[in-house]
Parts: sequence; C-alpha cells; structure tokens
Amino acid sequence: MSTASGTGTGTGTGAGTGNVRGLDDIRLVARQVRYEQLGFWLNPVAAVFTIGFSVVFLILLSSTTGGARIPYLGNIRIVEYYVPAFTAYGIMSVCFNNLTVSIVVRREMGLLKRVRLSPLPTWVMLSAIFVNAVIISLIQVVVLFLIGRIGYQVALPTHVAALLVALVVGAICFTSIGVATSTLVPNQEAAAPVVSIVFFILLFLSGLYYPIKNGSGLAQFAAYFPVRHMITATVTAFLAKGRSSPWSWDDIRVMAYWTAGGIFVSLRRWSWAPRRSDRGRKWSSPLRPRVPGARSRS
Repeated sequence: MSTASGTGTGTGTGAGTGNVRGLDDIRLVARQVRYEQLGFWLNPVAAVFTIGFSVVFLILLSSTTGGARIPYLGNIRIVEYYVPAFTAYGIMSVCFNNLTVSIVVRREMGLLKRVRLSPLPTWVMLSAIFVNAVIISLIQVVVLFLIGRIGYQVALPTHVAALLVALVVGAICFTSIGVATSTLVPNQEAAAPVVSIVFFILLFLSGLYYPIKNGSGLAQFAAYFPVRHMITATVTAFLAKGRSSPWSWDDIRVMAYWTAGGIFVSLRRWSWAPRRSDRGRKWSSPLRPRVPGARSRS
C-alpha cells in the first residue's frame, strides 16, 4: 500500500491513498471508527452535551407548552411535533456543527497533514470521521424516540422507510455542507462561534422551536436553506397517518441540491495544511526593537 508523498500544502483534494483491498479496508475503517468513538467517549462532558443538548431542549419545551395543540397539523400535541423536529436537529448538529468544528481543529493543529504522511489511507480517516458522526446521530435518534414514547406517550412512526430516507439524506446533506463550511473557516478560534451563530439563527427561522405554517413569509424565506427542509421531511414522515403521504420529495430534492453544492465546494477548496493568517508573511515581534541598518531574515 502506497502512502501520499505530498504534504498537502495546496488545495488539492487528495482523495485517498493505497489500493482497494476489500474486507481488509472494511476492517481498517472499523478500527479507525473505534478510535474515533473512544476519543468521543473519553471526553464525557463533550459527549453528554452533544447527545443531551437536544434531549434537554425537548424536555424543557415540551414541559412548558403543556397540552398545547397545533390546529393546522391535524390538531396534534406540540410534543408530537417536537420529537421529530429535535430528531432532525440532533442529526444536523452532529453532521454539521460538530463535524465542521472538528475538521477545522484537526486541520489547524496539523493532524490532517500528518495523516498524509502516515501509512493510514486518507480516505479511511475521513470515512471513519463521517461514520462516527452517523453513529452519534443514531444514538440521539434512539434516545429522543424513547423519551418521546415513554415520557410523553408519542406514537412511534409507522412509515419507517420514509423516515429513514429523510434522516439518511439529511445526514449526507449536512455532512457535505459541514465539510464545505470547514474549508471556509480560517482558523480554529473562529470555528465554533461562526458555525454556531449561523446554525442557530437558521434553526430559529426554520421552525425548530415553534411550528411554521407552510406558505407563510417566514416559511418561504427559510425554504432557501436546507435546515427547513430537513425538519419538514422528518416531521412529515414521522406524523404521516392514514392517506397522507409520508414522502417529502420536494424537501429531499432540495437537500440533494445542497449536497451537490457542498461536495463541489469541498473538492475545490479542501486543504490538508493549516491556514494560518500569518503564513507566508514576514513577522517581527512588537517587543523586539528594530536595529537600524539590520536586514530582516525571511
């Protein structure tokens, strides 16, 4: 198996190294996923907040709204809306928010560049990162469904296939957007603030904390962004009963468009090397006085 010889100083994609070896590659990915999972659970505070954030919001909002109902959604209880909505949020949070910050931190610490010089194929590492995000998302989905069923007597969805398609397409969509966004963030200090602010504003406008009636001005504005479509597709598949269709093909199509855009930006802008703002510039310490006539060293 050959290793990458480049140091990754450019913006090439460097898709991977080595030849495909069938089961050996699957074992290698599985082993790397295990390391990613160990790294995740060895930080219990971050793990609890990652998985528990959506759970806390579900419990708080469901407790404060009491027995409120939504007339234009079949007069369902609002907690029946919150369970699928926060399921969508959990997947978006892990695949977009957490993934973006993680990639930026690894890039700026030089971890991505080191992988290019190691025997580990780069595609194996990236696959393990993405699979790890999916595993964490699935854990959140199961926890939210259990809380909804046991704590609030919310019926489990009957159209499982439609719900799985919505969740899988959403996970792929926000993973691609997360990778693309990581290429736009200049440094690790800016990663968490920039990503979190943009993400939570879109969540607020897209109807996570309160249902938005289709056709309203806010719904039409939010429809330009994939957050609204992820929430709508998940809620529709979860709440579909009787003759109502559980498939939100329009929402799935828009998420597919965003997936293609995310992949395009990722391939064009991906970099294995850190993007420090002072790279390539001459630097002199403000605490060190300049000596007249002395030449600065490059």
